[in-house]
Amino acid sequence: MPVSIKQEACDGCGACAEVCPAEAITVDGTAKINADECVDCGACVDACPNNAITLE
Repeated sequence: MPVSIKQEACDGCGACAEVCPAEAITVDGTAKINADECVDCGACVDACPNNAITLE
């Protein structure tokens, strides 16, 4: 999975989940990406105000 979340930087704001076209992100305290549903589009990377998500 090329998209990863730095859990220590994630504040659980949910901005990433709101823009995910595949609805592959859930937020329960911090964001979690379902690798099976993620389409590697990078929308979450751009939406994250904390730079907690990277596209490798």
